[in-house]
Amino acid sequence: MKHCFGYTRVSTAKQGEGVSLDAQKEAIQAFAAGHNLLIVKWFEEKETAAKKGRPIFTRMLKELRQGKARGLVIHKIDRSARNFADWAKIGELADAGIDVHFATESLDFNSRGGRLTADIQAVIAADYIRNLRDETIKGIKGRLKQGLYPFRAPVGYLDQGAGKPKIPDPEKAPLIRRLFERYATGEASINSLQAEMLVEGLRNHYGRPVSTTGIETILNNSFYCGLIHIKRTGQTYNGIHEPIISASLFKLVQDVKSGRHVGKKVTRHNHTFRGMFRCTHCQTAAIAERQKGHVYYRCHTPGCATKTVREELLDDGIAQALQRTSLSNSMVEKLGERLRQWLQQKSEQPADDTVQMRINLVEARLNKLTDALLDELIDQDVFNQKREALLLEQANLKEEKAERLVRPSLTVDRIDKFLELMESLYLTYLFADPAEKREIAQLTTSNRSIAGKSVFVEPHHWLVQASNTMDTLSGAPYTGSSRRSREVTDRCIEQLTKLMHSQEVSDLSKLL
Repeated sequence: MKHCFGYTRVSTAKQGEGVSLDAQKEAIQAFAAGHNLLIVKWFEEKETAAKKGRPIFTRMLKELRQGKARGLVIHKIDRSARNFADWAKIGELADAGIDVHFATESLDFNSRGGRLTADIQAVIAADYIRNLRDETIKGIKGRLKQGLYPFRAPVGYLDQGAGKPKIPDPEKAPLIRRLFERYATGEASINSLQAEMLVEGLRNHYGRPVSTTGIETILNNSFYCGLIHIKRTGQTYNGIHEPIISASLFKLVQDVKSGRHVGKKVTRHNHTFRGMFRCTHCQTAAIAERQKGHVYYRCHTPGCATKTVREELLDDGIAQALQRTSLSNSMVEKLGERLRQWLQQKSEQPADDTVQMRINLVEARLNKLTDALLDELIDQDVFNQKREALLLEQANLKEEKAERLVRPSLTVDRIDKFLELMESLYLTYLFADPAEKREIAQLTTSNRSIAGKSVFVEPHHWLVQASNTMDTLSGAPYTGSSRRSREVTDRCIEQLTKLMHSQEVSDLSKLL
């Protein structure tokens, strides 16, 4: 009785849970019993035969060449190989005198006619795989063009089945949003965020804590803002799934990661004025240190005249700058009048005209980009990079348009409240907690520096403009030399209005 190996295979581990492997084994055993063969060892594999290099198949060939068996029994030809490289190795076995049998194919592999028939069937199997691959790729591309992600949902989303968009995970999505928001501040590193998410309970698909590499992957994935980027091909598509974060937040995170966003990541201490003051002499950031119960800001450049300045002096410098630019009652009244006029003009204009114009411009650029690819003016890699950037810009603009449509109109009460708070800005700063002081200082001051023991702080330009121009305004039309004042004031009012509605920083009226 001739000793043979038995080889069974399914394409995936999931298939192996069914009856396919058992059915193959039964067929091989029946064939062996009818042809006086003894199966001395079984080789079971759960991997596609379309790719060469299957580990168990390779080990089986090695043992056959070592003479551990005189023959091989396989269920059928397409179970053995669907690529020409592995099929050639089976042919080499037959050429070396090792009998190759196929349990469900009535052919003699050792005869010329049987070998030819087997070769033809192997070619058909390989062609079947190529066609199946093409159809699969076509189906995947079709899903992507529809805005569907045909792969496993990233962390923070849940799968809903084939042909359905992913939906935010009610438990993980808020943590993903917080992850982006924290990194966007520029005050957290990947390592510190990994530690934070560990405490807050963010887990990957396997229930394990998200690693630093996983945090990087999440922050780089535009899927969370509504886009689908396929890393293998470099192509980007508009998704129809619900975004967890805004496109503007995703872009801000990318700017922070690439260093285009100003700000130093602080991972251990949240000192009030960290990263806000620079040394006048060497233009480096003053580093905060806590010693003996006090916080000192120090220039670390060797030999610099600026040694240490206590945080209390910086606090006084900001307070004095705000006190110098306090708005008087008459200034507040005139500013309120101009704000109401400006808002009235804005309310009479379509809110989204400008944004829609920019959206149309982006769409036109996308069309030109496609034409440039078709005309071979740019290669595929450049096309993919520019298309991704344009789609991100388009998503950002659509969010801005939607925000303007749903944003509640400013009321007279809100304007009066805002102006009242502006009038008492100095006092509000004095009684604010450290976090509020930091945000007020960032919004209202600029050019913050230290030299030796001296502190220099300037009010922000829009606050200076408000103080300098409000007394020159009147209800009469702007003409002659006052035209410049009107332009300055308009810019000032634009800035004030943005602050009242800002989505990227805390609402100033909420802060105050």
